[in-house]
Amino acid sequence: MSAPRGRAWQGSARWRRWLLALLVAAQTTAACYAMLGVLPYHGSTGLERAIVAVSAILFGWISAGFWLATFGFVIRRCGGDPLSPGARFPDAALEAVALAPTAVVFPIYHEDVQRTLAGVRAVWRDVMRSGLGEHFTFFVLSDSRDPAVWLLEREACQRLREELGAQCRLHYRRRTINLNRKTGNVADFLRRWGRHFTYMIVMDADSVMQGAALVRMVRVMASDPKIGILQTAPTLINAVSAHARIQQFATRLYGPLFTDGLAALQLGEAVFWGHNAIIRVEAFMRHCGLRHLRGWGFLRGSVLSHDFVEAACIWRAGYEVWLDPHVEGSFEESPPTLVDELERDRRWAHGNLQHLYFLFRRGVSGAHRMAFANGIMAYLASALWFAYLVLITVELAQFTLRPIEYFPDPNSPFPVWPEWQPQWAINLAVSTLFVLFAPKLLALIDVALDRERRRAMGGVGRLALGMVLEMAVSILLSPIRMLSHTRYVVVTLLNLPVRWAGQNRTEEIGWAHAVLHHAPGSVLALGWAGFAYWLQPLFFYWSLPIAVPLLLAAPVTVWLSRFGSGRALRRAGLLLTIDETHPSAVVRDLQQAPALLQPSAVGAFETAVIDPQRNRFHVAQARRRADTALRRQRRAALVARCLAGGPAAVSTAEQAWLVDDGRALAELHAAVWCAPPDTWWHARVAQVCAAGQ
Repeated sequence: MSAPRGRAWQGSARWRRWLLALLVAAQTTAACYAMLGVLPYHGSTGLERAIVAVSAILFGWISAGFWLATFGFVIRRCGGDPLSPGARFPDAALEAVALAPTAVVFPIYHEDVQRTLAGVRAVWRDVMRSGLGEHFTFFVLSDSRDPAVWLLEREACQRLREELGAQCRLHYRRRTINLNRKTGNVADFLRRWGRHFTYMIVMDADSVMQGAALVRMVRVMASDPKIGILQTAPTLINAVSAHARIQQFATRLYGPLFTDGLAALQLGEAVFWGHNAIIRVEAFMRHCGLRHLRGWGFLRGSVLSHDFVEAACIWRAGYEVWLDPHVEGSFEESPPTLVDELERDRRWAHGNLQHLYFLFRRGVSGAHRMAFANGIMAYLASALWFAYLVLITVELAQFTLRPIEYFPDPNSPFPVWPEWQPQWAINLAVSTLFVLFAPKLLALIDVALDRERRRAMGGVGRLALGMVLEMAVSILLSPIRMLSHTRYVVVTLLNLPVRWAGQNRTEEIGWAHAVLHHAPGSVLALGWAGFAYWLQPLFFYWSLPIAVPLLLAAPVTVWLSRFGSGRALRRAGLLLTIDETHPSAVVRDLQQAPALLQPSAVGAFETAVIDPQRNRFHVAQARRRADTALRRQRRAALVARCLAGGPAAVSTAEQAWLVDDGRALAELHAAVWCAPPDTWWHARVAQVCAAGQ
């Protein structure tokens, strides 16, 4: 198939995108003209031309966001986009559409087991409440390598199956060979089970969706065979720390404007965000297998940010990709601390910069090229901001320390009289602040005009206070994010390895960790501010909005990570969202989920060896392999070493091998219960017996 042509929405998409481009270009041109007036030599020097070029890119970036939010506000006030899936497929029209077999997959890697399985449980229960649960099959796809994690995953899944009676439609699988991260995990699932399902709903470890949302998504896909991927706009829930609560409030307050505006511009050429979306399985399997990149450095190897690329591939094959922000009940969670958010951004920065490989390739639609550029700019903008600060500092240093240069252009016989235009500088600063913060005001107006949302979020007064708090924290965190993202761009360009690990979702940040993490930025800020003061006191005051947040990064990070700070804001009625004040059934199920893991006096590996019931379970779950001479030899050596020295005598990988070999696990179990009194295993057996009494 080839990319679809002549669809009704394509003409609207073209004029909407041209309108956005013209508005951004006009606004950016005016900003560049103002910048030329502010600079002392009015762009006559190479340094000043570089400043104007960087300013143009940055201002164009924020201008696009401003107009995107404006589009979203207008569309929402006009009753929605008539071309969106929500308008084309109203609920009443979808009720008669038959459902097809659908897989709901949860790819996980070293996640919090209780939280992940509680999410699976909540979604399952809500699907059952819809009365259509027989059409959905759930899969927990683990890439976890540490047996201390995946043994608990396996046990928790079994307990969940027993609780829900879902033996036929809730499955757990762990890959032993972890190729290509999440994409490889999903590909492995599709190779094994894909042919049994028409659709696949991809979730994240922290994703939760209402059963009605899943049913609606399947029916929309069945109603239009041209749709290859339907993406929802998940909102944040379950925030406890101050940092997570602020992010949760921001997505609920500002998110609808941006997502509606984005959906109206992309229409059938939207992007896939990797989770909380439904995929047409046959089309995805046929057209979205991603090869390793064949470039150099970071443009070589597996595709990290695979979702945007998969959307481009399925579009090129003739299918459409839609973002439907009006699917209610699509949720995810936010990292609880700034440090965890920045560590996640390290991986995302590498993956997004890899999109340079696809940006100018043939067969990619204009909307997807813009999506690739947007993903790149999400991190490159910070590096450009940093470069802008460096250039401005150099410009002022040259103007202050060197003699005035009246002939900056050697090819011009006319002198240039350097001059500062304070009023122009003030006007440019005010205009930039307006472009940055006007979308927030529009979002406040949008909520204020919606009675249900307004009341659920605490009323206009508390909404305004929450917005002021969010803006203040955003201003404090912007320089911190800028410096971190700049570093991520640099290390990506140097092709330094990316750490792939599970995310922290439940822990605060300690002082030592925060100080060490932010120390380089604080030292840099102190040196820059000191140089600015020595150079010119007025420049020192100009540097403070950047330097002060970097100096306060550690205490701000610690305070924002505290769960007590978040609870205090909740008690004050600030940063409320509708999912807190009026939680849906699926959110309540998630919050009230019972414990799926039995407490143990020892670690997961030791428990699997010692506890008779759990040992029998894991022996039954072990992989069936031919008992070759080489395997018998390795088993005997590892069992002997583990019995003699305890788990510390074998590596994590060797522990995984022992647990995954049924005979080895059974031999260990029998041997440790007969261990002599003075051995490590005898003490652990006694500890387990005492705990079980």
